[in-house]
This record gives sequence, C-alpha cells and structure tokens, in this order.
Amino acid sequence: MSLPKFQHFETTLFSSGVYEFAFNRPHIYNALNQEVYQEWRDALLWAAKDDRVKVFLLTGRGKYYCSGQQLYRPNVHTKEGNAADEIRRNITKGVVTALIDFPKLIIAAVNGPAYGFAVTSLALCDVVYATPDATFTTPFMKLGFCSEACSSYTFPRIMGNSKANEMLLMGRTMTVEEMVGCGFVSRTISKDTIRQETLKLAEEAALFSPEALKVTKDLIRHMERPLLHDMNDKEMIQLHTRVRSPESIASLNAFVDASEKRRAERQAAKSKL
Repeated sequence: MSLPKFQHFETTLFSSGVYEFAFNRPHIYNALNQEVYQEWRDALLWAAKDDRVKVFLLTGRGKYYCSGQQLYRPNVHTKEGNAADEIRRNITKGVVTALIDFPKLIIAAVNGPAYGFAVTSLALCDVVYATPDATFTTPFMKLGFCSEACSSYTFPRIMGNSKANEMLLMGRTMTVEEMVGCGFVSRTISKDTIRQETLKLAEEAALFSPEALKVTKDLIRHMERPLLHDMNDKEMIQLHTRVRSPESIASLNAFVDASEKRRAERQAAKSKL
C-alpha cells in the first residue's frame, strides 16, 4: 500500500514503524496556511488508522520549528472572504480534533522557535523535546485573537495558572528552560542531534506493544477528551468572532503593513549592492 504524499511536509515511514512528519517550508520559517493545516489533518487521520505507523514524530526542517499562522490582510466582511475564513477555521479545528483523538504515541521534536498554533498544539502531543535555542510564543493578544488548540485548558493544567497566563494573556515568550521547568517540555536535546536522538527514542517506543500503548494512552486521556472537544468548539466560536472585531482587523493590517515595509527595505538594500 502506497504512502500519502504531502507538498508542505517531508515524511518518512521507517521500518521500525516511526512516521516522521516534518514541516518543510523553511524559506518562510514553516509558516502555516490552509493547505498546511489540511495536510497535517489528513496525515493524522491516515496515521491513526494505518497499522504500519506505531509512533508519530512531529518536527520541522530548517531554522524554525514553525512560525505559526501565515498572516494576510483580513477579508472577512465580504461573502467570499467570510466563506474562505469558515473553511480555514473548520480545517484548523479538524487538526485539533485529530490530535485529541489520535490513538498512538505522538512525539514532538521542536527544532527551533515556535509561534502560535505550533505552540498550542504541542500541549496535545504526548512527549515534547526541544533544542536549546527553541522559544515559545503565543502572540494572540497582540493580534486581537484568543487562545486556540485547547490551550485555554491545557496550558494552565500543564504549566500552572500564572505562567500560562503570562503566555496567553500577556504574550510573553518563554525560553526552553522555562518550559522544561514547568513540565511542558520533557528535556532539551542539542540542535545537531535532535533528529537522530528523537528518532532513536521513537524507535525504542515503537518496539513496545502497539495495543499496550493505545490502551495506556486512552487511560491517560479518556477523562479529559470530552472536555478537550468542548474547549475546541468554544475556542473556535470565539475565534470566529475575534477575527471579525475592529481591533483584530486593525492589528492584522498593521502587522501586514510592517511586513511589507520590511520586505521593501530589504529589496531596496539588495538593489543597491
């Protein structure tokens, strides 16, 4: 049986049963768009059912793990723009649903800075490793958004209220040392060896009984799974409202303006060389 192919991810199914699924848009720091979310969701749904996959290893290629949502000028007050936003939001919600329900072991290897959804979704993985240069940022308040990927529940549960609120309500970037200290990240692994070491750890886990792993993961998660689905529903409803708010639209436009200005300045500098 052939393996699914993805445009925005580099994938390998090793003979051990480890499925490496790596963000592969390094030229834009592995930013997320609708197509990336859709491929991510489709991969999770496929891997959950394919017996060849025993462990799902999520990582990134290049300098960043993932820079979060690729931001554009908002266009949610036209019929076409509103319909497109609804589609994007449903696909994103589908990624969260697939992560909540994924029956096998998910290991995340954070190979560099992570932003937004790339951070919040980590809390739905089973084990998280990270490099010493990894940072974790959830800039939702700066953009007029709200928490997502169940982080309004998972972050306080994992990190404690105060540190979670520093991230979600104050937009503070956390270092990997802080994330290890609060239990969000298991431990750090050097930049040069993170792929090699996490593959080794995943392959060791893949030797265990697949059924024992599934049963134990279900025991760990089954009590909170309904709550996570409910939180996913509530967050997406609020996001639908927030992205249409005047302050969010103004923040997004200001962000795009600044990005376009920086791009023009870089192009002007290059033309002078």
